Amino acid sequence: MNLKNQVEWALHCCAVLSNLPEGRYLSARSLSEFHGVPKEYLGKALQGLSKAGIVHTTLGPSGGYRLALPAGEITFLNVVEAVEGRKSTFQCSEIRANNPCRPGDFCDDKPCAIARVMWKADEAWRQTLAAVSLADLQQTLQQDLPAEILRRSTEWLLDRAG
Repeated sequence: MNLKNQVEWALHCCAVLSNLPEGRYLSARSLSEFHGVPKEYLGKALQGLSKAGIVHTTLGPSGGYRLALPAGEITFLNVVEAVEGRKSTFQCSEIRANNPCRPGDFCDDKPCAIARVMWKADEAWRQTLAAVSLADLQQTLQQDLPAEILRRSTEWLLDRAG
């Protein structure tokens, strides 16, 4: 499975937005500059987050993006599905029916074993993502990152927040 770059970008943007004070917004330009990614492509990810109701957007000189819900109510799965869609990561095309040794009138009574394993793995992956919220991520970042980097990053972002 190979997720779009926008999934990573959207998750990082949501992590940043989860630290914004109430009523403040960050522009796509500030978010792209902070993460060093192209604004045009990041905009597509942000648009997906907006359509999914994960971020709220406003126009104007102090406009931009902020989380539309509390960080504890937004999971990694919500963000991934906002960018990638909800379809399964595995699409079975039933190539087993092409087996030249199968009788023409043979009828399968259940999905193939490979599809069942892949769908089970997809479900486990989704459950793992659904179990981690942006609030959980914030706790992890507080433990993983030096306080100085967190402080400087927060100042940098708040200097640009509308």
